[in-house]
Amino acid sequence: MSQPDVVEAESPAQRRGRPVDGVDVLAALSPSRAADFLACPLLYRFRSIDRLPEPPSPDATRGTLVHRVLEQIFDLPASERTPEQATAMLEPAWVELVEAEPDAEALFADDAEREAWLATCREALAGYFTLEDPRRLEPADRELYVEALLESRLLLRGFVDRVDVAPDGAVRITDYKSGRSPGVGFEAKALFQLKFYALALWRTRGVVPRLLQLVYLGDRQLVTYEPDELDLLATERKVEAVWRAIRYAEQSGDWRPQRSRLCGWCAHQALCPAWGGTPPPLPRPPG
Repeated sequence: MSQPDVVEAESPAQRRGRPVDGVDVLAALSPSRAADFLACPLLYRFRSIDRLPEPPSPDATRGTLVHRVLEQIFDLPASERTPEQATAMLEPAWVELVEAEPDAEALFADDAEREAWLATCREALAGYFTLEDPRRLEPADRELYVEALLESRLLLRGFVDRVDVAPDGAVRITDYKSGRSPGVGFEAKALFQLKFYALALWRTRGVVPRLLQLVYLGDRQLVTYEPDELDLLATERKVEAVWRAIRYAEQSGDWRPQRSRLCGWCAHQALCPAWGGTPPPLPRPPG
């Protein structure tokens, strides 16, 4: 396979974000990019530095579509937040998604294949209503953008699916997952994203979220966790360590691959040395 030409580009590890509270941030990190590096440093490089395109997949697109419906259903009066209404919202949400991401339509060979896939989306939505009753919920925020600047000038940022605030001020962070819940021993890895968000909210609002909740629609399971300040301080140390490792990889050029079961879903396997491929040349920072 021919490799892309060398691209002149500024490295994300060197890029400075906009000033926050009068401080020029060193760089920004999201939980998804941190998770990329923890899973495979080379995957982080492909996504964040090379910016290699990734084709849409049925699984990822299902997640996007179901998230869209679960966000929009809270625009309705509480009494109308029913399984039937969620199902009725699916087709219009699909049309909106295709308008925003035309490549999604090319996922399916014909209408029958697309309809079979939409049936799995309906099943995921049906699973949600076995776990929560949205008629009894009034989220404080949906698709909330959060950011927090650490003392190291590293900016944490990302989007939270849903934030609920109880009358006593207790905060619950909820994230929807269209797949299956993690096996025994893998819950901590799954909760890293929510601890990241909890850390950002704590640093900006001064309140430790009382509950972190992952809603797995694939097998209709809830994974919950009650964090405390020690948890969030440990998460902060972990995030800082991940960032230092990213900087070291950039300075040394050592973006080594890490084989795992996740390789089967990777769009860049043909460029990965662990699978006999050759990565493209690294982009050069300006100057």
